[in-house]
Amino acid sequence: MITVWGRATSVNVQAVMWALAELGIACERIDVGGAFGGLDTPEFRAMNPNGRIPVLRDGDAFLWESAAIVRYLGAQYGSASFWPSDPLSRAKLDKWAEWMKTSFGPELLTGVFWPLVGTRPEQRDGQAIAAAVQRLKPLAAMLDARLSEADYLGGAQPCFADIVVGAHLYRYFTVDFERAETPHLEAYYGRLSQRPAYAAHVMVSYESLRAK
Repeated sequence: MITVWGRATSVNVQAVMWALAELGIACERIDVGGAFGGLDTPEFRAMNPNGRIPVLRDGDAFLWESAAIVRYLGAQYGSASFWPSDPLSRAKLDKWAEWMKTSFGPELLTGVFWPLVGTRPEQRDGQAIAAAVQRLKPLAAMLDARLSEADYLGGAQPCFADIVVGAHLYRYFTVDFERAETPHLEAYYGRLSQRPAYAAHVMVSYESLRAK
């Protein structure tokens, strides 16, 4: 059985767990990271020298970095719709996964989510948050335009890129800030929310992460 190390409230762990569930792959998840600790032990560092989650074990192989894990799962276990065999078709999807990890995701998490959730109200930098919100709006509009083409990035069904992109959207749509008008993105999130695997593994309360 596949084993995943990482807390359920980590968006990166959520992407891996959602991918496994979408692919119908049984796994065991072990809580480490955050309040659970365990990242600095010799045993964990032997699996991932970075001391970060998630880590996935499949047989004798240990993998880290969530997007790399999702790609592995797609290549190893996915259908042609989840992981296209044609390199160009796959790259056209993968660019959105990369974009989420390098553009939209960091702006959302570092600029908006953690300053609002992980910082007490009296300690927040309102100007910095407002600036991040404005930077996020054109990025959301870019994704909205792409999602006007089909129900999912992969077409009629989610693909590996939808996993990487969609895992961030629960936080995007549930944190209180001024979002751009993005009807296609909102509809996409609505479709994801109806998927049992997404609801179970991504729509996880982050109240335990809120600054007290």
